[in-house]
Amino acid sequence: MRRAMADAEVGDDVFGDDPSINKLEDQAAAILGKEAALFVPSGTMGNAIAIKTWTQELDEVILEERSHIYNMESTQMTFIARVTPRPLSSDRGAMRPDEVERNIRKPSVHTPRTSLICVENTHNNWSGAVLPLENLRAIKEISDDHGIRLHIDGARIFNASVASGVPVKTYAAYADSVTFCLSKGLSAPVGSVLVGPRDFIDHGRRLRKALGGGMRQAGILAAPGLLALTCMVDRLADDHRRAKRLAEALADMPGIRLDPENIQTDIIIFGFDHPRLTISGILEELHRRGILALAVAGGIRFVTNKDIDDEDIDKAIDAFREILS
Repeated sequence: MRRAMADAEVGDDVFGDDPSINKLEDQAAAILGKEAALFVPSGTMGNAIAIKTWTQELDEVILEERSHIYNMESTQMTFIARVTPRPLSSDRGAMRPDEVERNIRKPSVHTPRTSLICVENTHNNWSGAVLPLENLRAIKEISDDHGIRLHIDGARIFNASVASGVPVKTYAAYADSVTFCLSKGLSAPVGSVLVGPRDFIDHGRRLRKALGGGMRQAGILAAPGLLALTCMVDRLADDHRRAKRLAEALADMPGIRLDPENIQTDIIIFGFDHPRLTISGILEELHRRGILALAVAGGIRFVTNKDIDDEDIDKAIDAFREILS
């Protein structure tokens, strides 16, 4: 990827003449079966552009209560689009279609208009859970019946596809727009892509500029993104396999609350209640052994990625056994 960055053919993307960016956007749109695509610096910006484009001020957006958009994007939807979130409970990220429909509201002097539904696939805070296709299909039918747009925060949609066997184009067919990250499991250093109808993307390009995302010789970032799309997708299965193996080993250790059956892709989140160690204490011990993890609400989070191989998984398992014994 670094060689590709050095050798990238570049132009001025603000004027639409960076050939590497144009190639990446064309390829992303084709893979997801949409008319057009927009390269953005981050998934948060991609989601913000989608929400701003599909809504008007004073509207309401239905989303899942533990979703990344609602919890981990610095309130961008209220700050940028100036709309109200309506978070709903779920079964590991899959909102109940009947509950979604019950919460759709018509505008009045007292209530906002529901104009958008957002779903997440895979779901970060549910340990990388894959959104079932039948759930997505049912929610899309409801959104169509009510004239409401549906956006997928698909930061790891390629992980969902590899784990489920459902092509990304099939997932995208049940959404009006999709954001996916090149810099998560696909391992590029920077960037995400927003896909959707051409007029939606044309307006999104203006919003990207207004948000400070217009870049000049951005082809140096598109080049590794193209490699990510062409070379990294099939390797995601290795990440999933390693995550499952680590989860199965951790589940039997003292102080760890984890059901390995819930680990479908590359994220492991587990509860921790040890008689001797705090969460911060075990993170420090892991860090001393060269193992990185994050504290999250009620537990600890691991992500397997391109930098982790089977030996690293063995090292992590041995470290946990040593620390927790």
